[in-house]
Amino acid sequence: MNSKKIEILERTLERERKARKAAEKILEEKSLDLYNTSIELKKVNHQLENLLNEKTIQLQGVFENINDAYVVMDLFGNVLKMNNIAKNLFGYDIDKESLNVTDLIYPEDYNYAISSYQNLKNKGKFSDYTARVITKTKDVKWVHINASVIFDKEKKPIAAQGIIRDITSDIQSKNLLQESENRLSSLLLNLESGVLLEDENRKIILTNKKFCEFFQIPVNPETLKGQDCTKAAEQSKNLFKKPDDFVNNINALLKDKKQVLGEELIMQNGTILERDFIPIILENEYKGHLWTYRDVTLQKRYNQIIESEKIKYSSIIANMNLGLLEVNTEDKILFANNSFCKMSGYSEEELVGKVAKEIFLSDKDKAKIKNQDRKRANGESNSYEIDIVNKKGESKTWLISGAPNYNVNGELIGSIGVHLDITQLKVLEAQKAKILKELENSNKDLEEYAHIVSHDLKSPLRSIDALISWIKSDNEGNFDEMTLQNFDLIATTLETMEKLISNVLEYSSAGATSKKFEDVDLNKLLNNLKQVLFIPDNINLTIPNTLPVIKGDATKFQQLFQNFISNAIKFCDKEKGLVEIGCKEEPTFYQFSVRDNGIGIEKKYHDKIFQVFHSLQKRKDSSGIGLSIVKKIVDLYKGDIWLESKVNEGTTFYFTIKKY
Repeated sequence: MNSKKIEILERTLERERKARKAAEKILEEKSLDLYNTSIELKKVNHQLENLLNEKTIQLQGVFENINDAYVVMDLFGNVLKMNNIAKNLFGYDIDKESLNVTDLIYPEDYNYAISSYQNLKNKGKFSDYTARVITKTKDVKWVHINASVIFDKEKKPIAAQGIIRDITSDIQSKNLLQESENRLSSLLLNLESGVLLEDENRKIILTNKKFCEFFQIPVNPETLKGQDCTKAAEQSKNLFKKPDDFVNNINALLKDKKQVLGEELIMQNGTILERDFIPIILENEYKGHLWTYRDVTLQKRYNQIIESEKIKYSSIIANMNLGLLEVNTEDKILFANNSFCKMSGYSEEELVGKVAKEIFLSDKDKAKIKNQDRKRANGESNSYEIDIVNKKGESKTWLISGAPNYNVNGELIGSIGVHLDITQLKVLEAQKAKILKELENSNKDLEEYAHIVSHDLKSPLRSIDALISWIKSDNEGNFDEMTLQNFDLIATTLETMEKLISNVLEYSSAGATSKKFEDVDLNKLLNNLKQVLFIPDNINLTIPNTLPVIKGDATKFQQLFQNFISNAIKFCDKEKGLVEIGCKEEPTFYQFSVRDNGIGIEKKYHDKIFQVFHSLQKRKDSSGIGLSIVKKIVDLYKGDIWLESKVNEGTTFYFTIKKY
């Protein structure tokens, strides 16, 4: 290698060495700078970490203490974090149980919820989401949600967060308000009063059907909203009897802007309206006015009728024959009509303000009145008799019918008594009682007389019968056939006479009031009658239903049914006879029936058969007294008797016996 090449190589090597030293120096300087920068970065990172921790803690405190629920979830809807408000709202604790937001979705809001979630994923956020959720306890809540997506450092979505506000009470209040508004609107639209609400420019805000009806406006009230009412009065004035007054009054009201209530308007068709004008002032600023119209035609006419009736009845009350007295709660007289003044002998001026019992009553009767006053104070009406002394000093008996008197508020303010002078009636009652006593004694005497007469009449009949028997016995074989037949006729006549006397005695005692008042089992009574009476084999006596036990005298009921049954048997002309006894119970009486299939009775005889000695069939075993006895017994027990009958088909007797 020549020296030139060596020199070139050395120069090159020296340049590389210098360059390396320069590079090492630069590298050393850069390393130092990098070291210093690293130290600074560490400090900054430490500060950033501290700041981040501080902000995280602060943010954590914010989310823990905000008044709304806060929830963090992954992209699959699994809840990762929730604050205490959220726990209380939804009822779940994710530290103890898993929760997916789909568990909270209300079924009817599912599609809305999924759609909103898609918007969240696509746009990264959504706001004003309002829907219902279902809590763990199955309560339904309304919530308002603002949500956003959480991204990592590479801007990839990793989770979502939302702030949830419970607006259940707001929704409920809103619904209640809407419901109230709807009700109010419906109420106004259907009120029996016509309503017109105008703003300050006389534009219609609200009206209703009744207003349209009163003013003959053939449209729906809703269509009138916003209409100008400036010329409405002029257009409607011809509906009223005084058209110009109607217009002038409206203009005056609108000018004065003062409330007027109950203004009367008379329409051409006779309808009477009452109008109210109410200005609406808010914060001293005029905002419009309200008109209301009420149909008071019936009320006005009713008041006129009432006033007319009041005048009429005041006149009647003042002059009626019954004494009317009105007193207050202290028994002081407030009013006495003319009849009461005549009854008592005092003028109204002498009575008003006085205590009634102090004027008319003895000490004994004052106690009686006090008891009656106590009843009326308890709201009871009552009637009672009382003895008084009138102004002339005469003793009188009054029948008083009293009732409590109330004011319009239902408060007791006294009583009203209607008085009837029954002094003369009491005298008549005493006379009646005396006459009844005398009649009772006379009836007893007559009954005793009937028994004596019966005995005295039967004795000679029995003697005649005995004499005939002796004559026939002593002259046996000496009398021809005709004589013997005559003797038999005499015997038959005597028998008829004796039966007639017995029946007359029975009839005389049938209507007498019996002192016996006992339970009578009619089933036992009729069973006994079956044993006593002769009932032919061709007669069937039936009692389909159980008969009642009734109060009364068993002997008289026996007479009653015995006569009915005997009558039915006597006048049966059928091969197979029927006698049927029935009963139907009514609230205050029993209705009996006795049906037979005998000869029947013509309609013209239905009233006559109950008369004494009236027999339609002249038979030796019929005196015509049986049905008369029956009627007297039915009358005794305050009943009625009648019959239904068809000739040759039979008769049904009906009778009633009062319950006791």
